[in-house]
Amino acid sequence: MDLNSPLFDSIRIKPTCDDPKEGSKASPKGGRAKASAGTSATTEAACDAPGCTGAGLYRAPKGRKQEGQYYRFCIDHVRAYNAAYNYFDGMNDAAVEAYQKDAMVGHRPTWSMGVNAAGAGADKAGANPKADKPEAERDWAYADPLGILRANGVGGNAGRRAAAPEPQRPRHSAAVTKALDVMGLDETADTAAIKAQYKTLVKRFHPDANGGDRSFEERLRDIIRAHDVLRAAGLC
Repeated sequence: MDLNSPLFDSIRIKPTCDDPKEGSKASPKGGRAKASAGTSATTEAACDAPGCTGAGLYRAPKGRKQEGQYYRFCIDHVRAYNAAYNYFDGMNDAAVEAYQKDAMVGHRPTWSMGVNAAGAGADKAGANPKADKPEAERDWAYADPLGILRANGVGGNAGRRAAAPEPQRPRHSAAVTKALDVMGLDETADTAAIKAQYKTLVKRFHPDANGGDRSFEERLRDIIRAHDVLRAAGLC
């Protein structure tokens, strides 16, 4: 390594607190001379409250649609401003509720996995003229591809249709459910299906149908008992 390289001359390091700054004169005891009060003083912003001459040392947000912008107030006026501050001023209850729900996903559109939201929207374009109209009660845009807000009465009825309710499955006792399982049926089996299945199983496992073989007698008894349970429950 060539220590006389001109590249080393361009290297600069941050001075430590003990090193005197450039242009300052050291005191006889090794300290630095203090900067004049005129050069170190900073101008303070005045309070934005009308008629107030105090220093605006405290920031207060300007509100909705002015995010990132602040007023400068003194301590008394910033307290009064914060006490009356309302970010949702001018929004109705439905718009506030929709805004809060949409804030849970960062005001970003969401959709089901595997669904092309852009393509689905193009196919339905023009189907409902109210779908493209902005709502008068809110002044901010949101995407609701899953229909969550519309299902709660927010955002109109345009877009996704409500899913059809699933048919209710009959609720049986444990004994009836076990009997249906023995006969190879599910809970949706009706009277005709139970009778047809019973006849089929009896013919299959009866000794006369197996050349006098009685190895299936226990299975046949279970089928007969299961049929009796279903008949007692009024299913056949």
